[in-house]
Amino acid sequence: MSSQYKFENHAEEIRHQSKVKLTDLLSRINEEKKIERNRNLALSVAAVSAVTVFGIILTL
Repeated sequence: MSSQYKFENHAEEIRHQSKVKLTDLLSRINEEKKIERNRNLALSVAAVSAVTVFGIILTL
């Protein structure tokens, strides 16, 4: 009986906290896209640099 009461209280708290603003979600998505874009750019620069260094070493 006690555990059911705790569950109902917890479920009620979740219902009150589950309201999400669309603008918050969109801003979070945009931030994640920026972070991913920066990571991809850094990875691309590292790959191009590695290929360039390898090419220079081969020509020596």
